[in-house]
Amino acid sequence: MSYVAETMNFTHQIIRQHKLQGQRNLHGHLDPFKMLCAGKKSYFAAAVCIMTITSMLAVSYLKLQSLSHQPRVIQEGRRCRGKIAISTITALEGNKTFIISPYFDDRESKVTRLIGIVHHEDVKQLYCWFCCQANGKIYVSKAKIDVHSDRFGFPYGAADIVCLEPKNCDPTHVSVHQSPYVNTDQLLRFEIKNRKHETFSVDFTVCISAMFGNYNNVLQFIQSMEMYKILGVQKVVIYKNNCSHLMEKVLKFYIEEGTVEVIPWPINSHLRVSSAWRFMQDGTHIGYYGQITALNDCIYRNMERSKFVVLIDADEIILPLKHPNWKTMMNSLQEQNPGTSVFLFENHIFPETISSHTFNISSWNTVPGVNILQHVYREPDLKNVMNPRKMIVDPRKVVQTSVHSVLRAYGKSVYVPMDVALIYHCRKALQRNLPRESLIRDTTLWRYNLSLIMNVNKVLSQTMLQTQN
Repeated sequence: MSYVAETMNFTHQIIRQHKLQGQRNLHGHLDPFKMLCAGKKSYFAAAVCIMTITSMLAVSYLKLQSLSHQPRVIQEGRRCRGKIAISTITALEGNKTFIISPYFDDRESKVTRLIGIVHHEDVKQLYCWFCCQANGKIYVSKAKIDVHSDRFGFPYGAADIVCLEPKNCDPTHVSVHQSPYVNTDQLLRFEIKNRKHETFSVDFTVCISAMFGNYNNVLQFIQSMEMYKILGVQKVVIYKNNCSHLMEKVLKFYIEEGTVEVIPWPINSHLRVSSAWRFMQDGTHIGYYGQITALNDCIYRNMERSKFVVLIDADEIILPLKHPNWKTMMNSLQEQNPGTSVFLFENHIFPETISSHTFNISSWNTVPGVNILQHVYREPDLKNVMNPRKMIVDPRKVVQTSVHSVLRAYGKSVYVPMDVALIYHCRKALQRNLPRESLIRDTTLWRYNLSLIMNVNKVLSQTMLQTQN
């Protein structure tokens, strides 16, 4: 029985008991209600008394709930065993739960926060198993399962599986199971990341999720990578489901250069994925190849190593209009908006079907993909429709994120004005029937044309893509 049902049942019992007492005038019998309510017979007094008891029960219930999540010792004198999980996505057997990675989080209390995917109805309880090497004790801690609100109707969604850690040890690994009684030697162990607070190794990390559909927009991808670098990005993290052979070649180049980190993302090996963001009653399990889960993982993965995390797609570039790069832009925005941890930039579509003849570079014509330098006409804003936004965030202040906004964060969110920066988004037209004269010519991108053309040519030369037919 739920706590609410128990409380209502208890309340009804008290009312019934009070009425019987008034009818029978049993002065000699002092029941528990009479002890609490000092024998008052008025219904108003009874109601006040019931509210007091209900409040006491609520406090007791919350205390019991809190205690139930405290780690407790299960075994002593044991060595930490169990295989180490190595996959990016690990299914828990028969539990409709998938673990991505655990992260240490001490912003509110000492917890391990596992980024995962769960069925929003069927996963009711999970337990974390911590093995403390120093004292040989194994602890079990009941998890709080927090399914993110932005599921968009799909049965599976991103979730935080949060477990309190033992106070007297700093575990390096955690196991997860639906039962508090299990042989720990048979459980996979997941390494807990972010245990140490470190100085930032980079200023900006771009998170791209997810690359799928045999992705082959090679030229635009290279142009985006080089624009990111020009603007001040040192690291790009890509959650890759699949891509073309040529794209693999480009990724290999950027990995060896040190710019790109590829996270394998075989989500369709575990769930029926949709390439749409909203559930279409089509039997799929999760939207847009688990994009929201990947974004949350990327924030935590880079929480201790990057000053800012940028959540955009590979066909999107945040173009500053008043500053030469992202660093000077963010310095200015932070000065103007103290206490802000999330900066939202307005998305503007530059249709790939409307071209300019400028920068028609013949050596690029054999490379598959869009040449963004030829697309400088953007769609006007739709009336009464807000343009979607993407974000630059302080990862240490974000708890949960969606695609176009954060769900939980410490600090404020601010909309960045369009005269400061906009997102250049070169893709298929949204307003397909607009003639060219209805579009707005915007050549902001051309400010970077010399550096961009030179850098792209270097990449094409080193990857020998200019010779491909």
